[in-house]
Amino acid sequence: MSIELKIVDTPESLKEFIYLPSKLHQSYGNFVPPFYKDEREFHDPVKNKHLALSDHIQVLAYINGKAAGRIMGIIYYPWNEKTGEKTARFFMVDCINSQEIASALLSYIENWAKAKGMQNLVGPFGFSDKDPQGVQVEGWEHPPVIASVSHQPYLAELIVANGYSKFKDCVSYKMEIPEQLPAFYTNIYNRILSNHRLKLINFNNRKSLRPYFVPIMRLMNETYKNIYGFVAMQEEDINHLANQYLSVLDPELVKIVTNEKNEPVAFAMAMANISKGIQNAKGRLWPVGFLYILYDMSHSTQLDLLLGAVNEKYRGRGLNVLLGISVMETARKKGMKFMDSHLILEENRLMRAELEKLGGTIYKRYRIFRKSL
Repeated sequence: MSIELKIVDTPESLKEFIYLPSKLHQSYGNFVPPFYKDEREFHDPVKNKHLALSDHIQVLAYINGKAAGRIMGIIYYPWNEKTGEKTARFFMVDCINSQEIASALLSYIENWAKAKGMQNLVGPFGFSDKDPQGVQVEGWEHPPVIASVSHQPYLAELIVANGYSKFKDCVSYKMEIPEQLPAFYTNIYNRILSNHRLKLINFNNRKSLRPYFVPIMRLMNETYKNIYGFVAMQEEDINHLANQYLSVLDPELVKIVTNEKNEPVAFAMAMANISKGIQNAKGRLWPVGFLYILYDMSHSTQLDLLLGAVNEKYRGRGLNVLLGISVMETARKKGMKFMDSHLILEENRLMRAELEKLGGTIYKRYRIFRKSL
């Protein structure tokens, strides 16, 4: 097999890089494309300031002139400076089911990273834990949810064959949304609501939600600071995220707890599963893609958790139960039957225990790999 590797250095090659997975997996029924507008902005140095803080490279692999694989290499200096590491990352890796192509792509990034003095390579991992991370290794019968990777089952084996081993796992839980919650949880819910210093905020439109978006993202910055790879968002990042998600979020599925100063101390953000809508829209919102997504959102029976946090000073008071019950109650009224927890670090025992108390079971697993260079 004659493999040619090319660095992405033109608008045309970048477009090929971005859209390649849809071509590779066009016959794979569970492939869910990303929103391509977000993908283009990710690679745009004007829109993505992290590019200027890193060394990065995108590479395409060709067989007989036809693109058959891709990979991105990243050295994110703010993280290395913070931790004292000399670690590079590989990201957006994908290819046909070929060990030769996978090896060629990974070896290229390994050599690139070593030439820049790096000692380890981890991935798939982008600039932050908010970028889709890992490779799915379990739960292939279930389609991916928004903001998670989508590829075919062979990819993990191709990576392992190149000398990579498990670094960290993320798991996703699935649980039924019960018609009636156990009395134990209802009692906690009522007890917290009787505390006049705390208030549960519900929303029925995006206009009323928007003023809270920046404060809850600041709360997330504080509570997520010890999570591997987390990069605190600046105001411009938060505003970008608000514009990105408020257009598709159902405000009724965002819940916030405030204290006596009306400061958010906990929140949960969820949305109806729209995987089928994204598939039908082929990752494009315009000109008619948003109609597929709105239709899927209104007919979905699955709730997908996106983000959540509890201020450290308010932990142990049952606020996570209050938020969970409130979100599930709203989802139940909307006809939803199941809930997906989204990705949770395997080592996050506290959150996993809460989900398991609610009857959640692991049904998907994603793996981040590591290799010493």
